[in-house]
Amino acid sequence: MQKIYSKIESIVGNVITVRANGVKNGELGLVSYKGGQSMANVIKLDDDLVSLQVFSGAQGISTGDQVRFLGVPMRVSYSNDLLGRVFDGTGMPRDRGPEMKGNLIEIGTPAVNPAKRIIPRNMIRTGLPMIDLFNTLVESQKLPIFSVSGEPYNELLARIAIQAEVDLIVLGGMGLKYDDYLYFRDTLEESGAMSRTIMFIHTASDPTVECMLVPDMALAVAERFALDGKKVLVLLTDMTNFADAMKEMAITMDQVPSNRGYPGDLYSSLASRYEKAVDFEGAGSVTILGVTTMPGDDVTHPVPDNTGYITEGQYYLKGGRIEPFGSLSRLKQQVNAHTRDDHRALMDGMIKLYAAFKESLEKRSMGFMMTEWDEKLLKYGDLFERKMMDLSVNIPLEDALDLGWEILADCFEPAETGLRTDLIRARWPKAIE
Repeated sequence: MQKIYSKIESIVGNVITVRANGVKNGELGLVSYKGGQSMANVIKLDDDLVSLQVFSGAQGISTGDQVRFLGVPMRVSYSNDLLGRVFDGTGMPRDRGPEMKGNLIEIGTPAVNPAKRIIPRNMIRTGLPMIDLFNTLVESQKLPIFSVSGEPYNELLARIAIQAEVDLIVLGGMGLKYDDYLYFRDTLEESGAMSRTIMFIHTASDPTVECMLVPDMALAVAERFALDGKKVLVLLTDMTNFADAMKEMAITMDQVPSNRGYPGDLYSSLASRYEKAVDFEGAGSVTILGVTTMPGDDVTHPVPDNTGYITEGQYYLKGGRIEPFGSLSRLKQQVNAHTRDDHRALMDGMIKLYAAFKESLEKRSMGFMMTEWDEKLLKYGDLFERKMMDLSVNIPLEDALDLGWEILADCFEPAETGLRTDLIRARWPKAIE
């Protein structure tokens, strides 16, 4: 039997407090007031004092309004009917489509036991050379995209959503500008990728609590589809907004702040989401790419700093490109030995020459005399940036490898590349005597 409480002890921001017994953390409540009704989520228990975050905000709620606890945690609907749909942070339709009912699954459940996981071993093709060739994305991997505000990270995620060779895309947007939400929706619809996409979107004008629910909803749905045999790619943007929502909630609840005002459980809160990445034996998998913006381009900021300890590398997005220096997929060697015999050698050789190009570029900017070798490197660097690093490039891995050889042959003699003779004889575009 559900009890109704008609006295609210306090209202601070969007958090209300009532005295109740037998309530669990994370349980749902229903707040009834003159303006209507709103769902609320239990976020803190202190003996019989229960704090709830009101989804629609506490505006219009008075201390004499009613709170009814529903006895169940936050849940989200799960079925194939979710495909092509857009929902808000509470799981309600944002696309004006019919409300999803039935077959509800809990969100925020524990991650899969590591002993039950398969070692990552399959490549996810994206059509982007800077990922496929140089920092391969591996199935069941968890990777952040470190960026600064103003970089096209949402455009990059949209490209990956369109091109990635997976069964299903689950997009979780947190604190998005409405224009960014429309960009995702329109781009995926125009490309035809919306038919395999599920979107959970929290915009900057939505209640803070919905921002905190978005990744849990996205990952709960992704995990259930993976158990049903689907290869799922979860795209999250922006995890810094998620952490800021945590900080706002912690301040409201008078928690003692930690580094730069973030709550002390920032690491575990981020880890509990990223650790949802998994490859199930005999079923599907969940792979996570999450954008993390760095305020002031500061990688020591608590959010990217903690994220780096949790994830398996990172992509750095700078100047509209995925930077080869600093970007690292720690699991790429699990797969790139099995793609093509020249993959690893070409990857290493081209990055080494690109590093030399950067040195020649610095010499030229300082007015030093350019040698013939410097001129070759400058030509190579220009071709590499235009044909490999540009995010508009969309080619399969094999074509990217062939293109790499063509760029090398256009700029250098075979002996100048530092690559093995047997690979040069087999792959060099020009005939070698």
